[in-house]
Order: sequence, then structure tokens, then C-alpha cells
Amino acid sequence: MPARTIFLAKLIGLYCIVIAVAMSIDKPATVNAIVALVGSPPLVFLVGLIVVAAGLAMVLSHNVWRGSALAVAVTLIGWLTLVKGALFLFTPAPAAGGFIVWGAAYERWFYLDVALAFALGIYLTYAGFRATPASTT
Repeated sequence: MPARTIFLAKLIGLYCIVIAVAMSIDKPATVNAIVALVGSPPLVFLVGLIVVAAGLAMVLSHNVWRGSALAVAVTLIGWLTLVKGALFLFTPAPAAGGFIVWGAAYERWFYLDVALAFALGIYLTYAGFRATPASTT
């Protein structure tokens, strides 16, 4: 397995786990922060800039659509990140908040969001630390 795939799987996986745990510790504060963020056009734009940069970095460094499920998952996450960032940049803040964080249903589906992030994190982290790098010789 390419070393870049392994690195990105570990990085994204651990990030998802940390974020899921942090979000689940104080649901009201997290929901309030997300609602406030998507209600602020300057913040939505700033987040869009950061997310587009992260997505582009992943897409440009890892655009692998064949091979292992882990490699395809990392590539798909990169593309989804890029698309999400572009949506933040090119849609009005209220609309971006509506489809990026499920609109008014975000609080109702909060723990599903956390569980999906946590499950993705567990998969990527496990697969990343279990994988062995390809020989370069």
C-alpha cells in the first residue's frame, strides 16, 4: 500500500475520532457553534477557503480510484471535502448551512452525525495502522 494512503488514512481517521468525541462531550455547545457559524457569511466564506485548501491538497496528492478500499475511501473523502468547501464558497451562507449541516434537523440527527464520523475514524485509523507500506526497492 502506498505510504501516502497510509498516512492520510491515519490522519483523517484520528481527526474524525477526535472531532466526534469533542462534539459528543457538549452537544448544546456544539450545535450552537455550528448554527452560529453557518449563520455568519464571513465565517462560512472563511471555512470554505480552508476546506477547499484541504480538499485540493488531498485530491492533488491522492487521486487513486483503483486498488484497495482504503485508497478509494481516502480519495473519495478528498473529493467530498473539496466539493463541500466549494459549496461553502459559492452558495449563500443560509443555503450552505441548510444542506451542509442538515438545516433545522441538525440537532435531531446530531448523534448520527457524530456516530458516522466516529465509525469512519475507527475504520480509517484501524486500516491505516494495520496496512504495511509498499516496498520502494
